[in-house]
Amino acid sequence: MVNMKKAIILVVLLAFAVSAYFYPSMPERMASHWNAEGNVDGYLQKSWGLFLLPAIIAAVGALLYFVPSIDPLRENFKSFRKEYDGLIMVILLFLMFVHLQVLLWNAGFEVSFNMTMPVGVGMMMLYLGYIMKKVKRNWFVGIRTPWTLSSDRVWKKTHLLGSKLFLASGIIILLSSLVPDYTVIIILATVLLAVIIAIVYSFLEFRKTL
Repeated sequence: MVNMKKAIILVVLLAFAVSAYFYPSMPERMASHWNAEGNVDGYLQKSWGLFLLPAIIAAVGALLYFVPSIDPLRENFKSFRKEYDGLIMVILLFLMFVHLQVLLWNAGFEVSFNMTMPVGVGMMMLYLGYIMKKVKRNWFVGIRTPWTLSSDRVWKKTHLLGSKLFLASGIIILLSSLVPDYTVIIILATVLLAVIIAIVYSFLEFRKTL
């Protein structure tokens, strides 16, 4: 826990430090949002463009750090605490990855988000798939439906399937970087399909317990 706290603080400080480093070279209106085609369709004032994402990284890091202590099933976190800490870092590093690309884009290195986002999202999905079968029942992490939360058996079986679904989704999303024009559609469709299948499966498995 102490080491994870230090790791979160380090990532947050790094995010703010990178923003401070880029401050002199940033335009007064920074590109901050890109549409499905990879074109800029939103801007922020310089200060917001530089420090909004670091602030979000800090908030997300703090929230995820305290989640185990407020979960009614907090005891279950002990069995997968290592994997949960890894998830925290994967999420924060993904946000840091986005932050760096925003800064580089505004510095003149305009690499399409449609080519890089599949890498970040795909890696997150792969990690989620990896830890899914190790996650015990809780209210914050995993496939949380009324049926998985009501039964350890349904939770376990759903997450075994979810592990395979998320690993497959991660691979598909990574490959979508090869077709940047369809990246957003592929990411959304792949994640949505995996989630729907997992939800329906949890319901069907719960019915078997009645």
